[in-house]
Amino acid sequence: MKTIRVAIAGASGRMGRTLIEAVLAHPTIELGAAMERACSTLVGCDAGQLVARGTAGVKLASDLAEVADNFDVLIDFTSPESTLAYAEQCQALGKAMIIGTTGLSAEQQQQLTAIAQNTPMVFAPNMAVGVNLMFRLLKIASQVMGEQCDIEIQETHHRFKKDAPSGTAMKMGEVIADTLGRDLTECAVYGRQGMEGERDRKTIGFATTRAGDVVGEHTALFADIGERIEITHKASSRTTFANGALRAALWVVEQPSGLYDMQQVLGFDPE
Repeated sequence: MKTIRVAIAGASGRMGRTLIEAVLAHPTIELGAAMERACSTLVGCDAGQLVARGTAGVKLASDLAEVADNFDVLIDFTSPESTLAYAEQCQALGKAMIIGTTGLSAEQQQQLTAIAQNTPMVFAPNMAVGVNLMFRLLKIASQVMGEQCDIEIQETHHRFKKDAPSGTAMKMGEVIADTLGRDLTECAVYGRQGMEGERDRKTIGFATTRAGDVVGEHTALFADIGERIEITHKASSRTTFANGALRAALWVVEQPSGLYDMQQVLGFDPE
């Protein structure tokens, strides 16, 4: 298998450190660069020392252009603004990109789509292989039971997560709504309080919990009178997201320019 070199954005963050550990343990992926904001006091530190793995020979940098010769793919789990800036740089440098950032607005996603016309990118709200399998199961459940059931999406994350509902929960809702021919912007309900009356079956409810150090839990509930189906994914470690991102990195370097998702990385048949 071909060896590729990756750069990690936001290297000192929780996900950045997990990605560094995953890369250092991978047999065919090398750590080529690690990025941090220019104001960070960690710029210049060795990436291996961030994860107590000794010297990796890669110092944290703040300018992607300065390390352009050292990587093939940038992996980014930072913030919407940083992601768009990195995407523009990757386009200019001719580098592929893996994006796990959540919370992008519709306008920001459109900008990303435009940039991807000139460079290969994989963009997914959740890189975990199990979550992307769950998306397929949600489509099947929606086709079989969706019109007869009340549908609720429940998600729980750690107290530090900034966006709500999570990007994964929103993607779950989009998969279900698209399968049922509904517009999620019109049928989504993000909270219930007071005397609302009987539930409208055409709605898709979202419930969000933020607590402690929960990595991520998502459940889709299809409830009919007398029976219900629950499809759940629970992540106990960020490593699952990192391993999915590395799988995407190995795949994207063989693709032409375009915006892809994890469904394509995993080889699921196109809809």
